[in-house]
Amino acid sequence: MAPSRIPSRRPRAVLRAVTATAAAALVLSACTGGSGASGAGDTSGNQLLTIPREDLATFTRNFNPLSPQAAPMTLQAVYEPLVVHSMADAKDTPWLATKWEQAKDGKSLTFTLRDGVKWSDGQPLTADDVVYTFELQKKVLGGFDYLDKVTAVDAHTVKFSFSKPFSPAFYEIGGHYILPKHIWSKVKDPAKFANPNPVATGPYTKIEKFQAQSYELRKNPEYWQPAKQQIAGIQMLAFSGNDSANVAFTNGEVDWTQSFIPDIEKSFVAKDKEHNHYWFPPAGAMINWQLNTTKAPFDDPAVRKALSMAIDRDQITKVAMNGYAEPADCTGLARTYDKWRDKDLAASCTWTTYDTDAAAKALDAAGYKESGGKRKLKNGKDFTFDISVGSASSDWISVANIIKQNLAKVGITATVKTPDWGAVVSSYEQGTFETGIVWSNNGATPYEYFRGVMSTVMVKPAGEKATENYHRFGDKKADKLIDAFAAAPDEQSQREQMNGLQELYNKDAPIVPLFTGPEWGAYTDARFTGWPSEENPYATLGNRNGSTILVLTSLKPVKG
Repeated sequence: MAPSRIPSRRPRAVLRAVTATAAAALVLSACTGGSGASGAGDTSGNQLLTIPREDLATFTRNFNPLSPQAAPMTLQAVYEPLVVHSMADAKDTPWLATKWEQAKDGKSLTFTLRDGVKWSDGQPLTADDVVYTFELQKKVLGGFDYLDKVTAVDAHTVKFSFSKPFSPAFYEIGGHYILPKHIWSKVKDPAKFANPNPVATGPYTKIEKFQAQSYELRKNPEYWQPAKQQIAGIQMLAFSGNDSANVAFTNGEVDWTQSFIPDIEKSFVAKDKEHNHYWFPPAGAMINWQLNTTKAPFDDPAVRKALSMAIDRDQITKVAMNGYAEPADCTGLARTYDKWRDKDLAASCTWTTYDTDAAAKALDAAGYKESGGKRKLKNGKDFTFDISVGSASSDWISVANIIKQNLAKVGITATVKTPDWGAVVSSYEQGTFETGIVWSNNGATPYEYFRGVMSTVMVKPAGEKATENYHRFGDKKADKLIDAFAAAPDEQSQREQMNGLQELYNKDAPIVPLFTGPEWGAYTDARFTGWPSEENPYATLGNRNGSTILVLTSLKPVKG
């Protein structure tokens, strides 16, 4: 997955320890003088756009985009990509690059850089910076295996040469942040560099008032779009979970959130119908129940399908997700990819349909029979396992509890485990978990999704750190289809491979898809206007994804 495409629902970075809700409230009071977000109600024109993070109890002054512990807004406000892709309207907006051209053989891609872009220290952005960025990325973090060579054709032209035709390269390369060579080439250990005072091209690069629970980002004095730097800056606030962050938001102490808010119409909109708004487009990733396929009986596709039939997705989406989400089908595709969906397959398959009788019969047929009201493993022990989910995620904890209740109806005992996200992610990465609720890759096409859940290339042995495909499933047939999709010269050819991948997914059931994750987003326009919406979907309302920069450069302060 491209580094700039980190899913926004749950961070891949190891999260900090969760503190008490009361402590978070004290922190908010301390960092805002007890009056809310840089003065709740401030409409002087210099008010800060205030954003909570419900998944980070403390911040670390680390603005290194190479680091999984990078502070929020590093990839949204500080560093910028060549092209901005929006999952809301599927449009590509030229950014640091003004145009691009792919070779007819699909083996190279050439970008033309924008004239007049400067780094925040006044130095010009050049093709050498782009070349250096991708060389450093490959050296430090790996990836871009198809990328053979990056060449500065001239000061404003960069050519990316591939070892094979690779159509997804445009999104992976175009959406990647760019670093200044004159700064990073002097860093001895780029992976460990905290980069506390970043030099970048983004609109808000100056770090001020950095504390463990809050910090400010102020204007880049050299920004190439000064007319779009209309907000004075950004204030980030750390919270211990959804509940404490939501209290601050619904009380009007912050401007823009991406956390899960139960019954948002009543708890937020009703408090100020004129100013309080939300928009949850189905632009998020597929949320899955992942089963560790290195452990029996989860290595059996018949068991995976039976467990899938035992869970009630309608209940999950209506109750746990407050009706904000839509149930998955057996193509595995999120709503983002409706145009790629094999509708005939989606309508005809059954293993994502709730049917406890069918689930019980499938488990019996697979050799996992019920005795005395308890489902048994083949060794005679009770069929029991854990479902892991981070303690800060109240919505996903509810999902896990519904799955637990559903499974009891077929004689299976599940235990919901809710340590902090750091422990959960570590168990995923090392392959020690049994089952868990997890996000999936989300890109412009389903390529990244299927590569992340079915490619043998992404499978790591248990005990070796995985950054995706935590369930550790791969199918060589999927490899061929994924590679063929990447090499296909046009969308029609790609569609043939995508249909094949959906058929294989239906056969393998590599994971249990639950629902398309809504791209959470809610805001008050009492202090800022220009927000994206269903009527104006220029970006999603997420504040931690690739199109966040479009929002930051569109907002205008309300002046009272």
